[in-house]
Amino acid sequence: MIAVLDAGERSSLVATPAECRKFYAAVAVIFCMETKRELLSLLSTDARENVEDIARQLDVDAETVAELLAELESEGTVHGYQAVIDWDNTDTDRVAAFVELNVELDRETGYQEIADRIAQFPEVESLRLVSGDYDFAIEVTGESMQDVSQFIAEQIAPIPEITQTVTHFIMETYKEAGIDFGDRDDDDRLSVSP
Repeated sequence: MIAVLDAGERSSLVATPAECRKFYAAVAVIFCMETKRELLSLLSTDARENVEDIARQLDVDAETVAELLAELESEGTVHGYQAVIDWDNTDTDRVAAFVELNVELDRETGYQEIADRIAQFPEVESLRLVSGDYDFAIEVTGESMQDVSQFIAEQIAPIPEITQTVTHFIMETYKEAGIDFGDRDDDDRLSVSP
């Protein structure tokens, strides 16, 4: 319902109860969507914050935050909560590599079927369909370069639709999941000046 006012004229806006319910339901949906977006932003920054702190930041009650979290988890928006680990600061032997995969599809096999086969391996940390010169980008981890190479050669490369793999071993990580790992050891190379 729209009210048009002439100069100096007063008007009252009258709406039926059904129109009011629709209006407030729409406002509630918009508020909920915006609150979810803000909640996701906070979680992506620090998933360890407790519900009360998040509620204060979002200006809602803790029960609302708990309900929104449960909803985000049940609808598959939030799949889990993980720490960002600087593996170089641990005594764990861990090697990671990004691997480019080219595939050739046939009539019976699509990207999803190939992705399902690759995703089943615990060595595969991430798997993405990408645009560009190759089709899939995967991150693989193992205890050594030999472990990663052997995994690619024995498990990934033999998949019939995969036509090429290119492995890039990660030598140093400076930033992960938006978190800067800070200053590393100073560069020990000698500077060259003309």
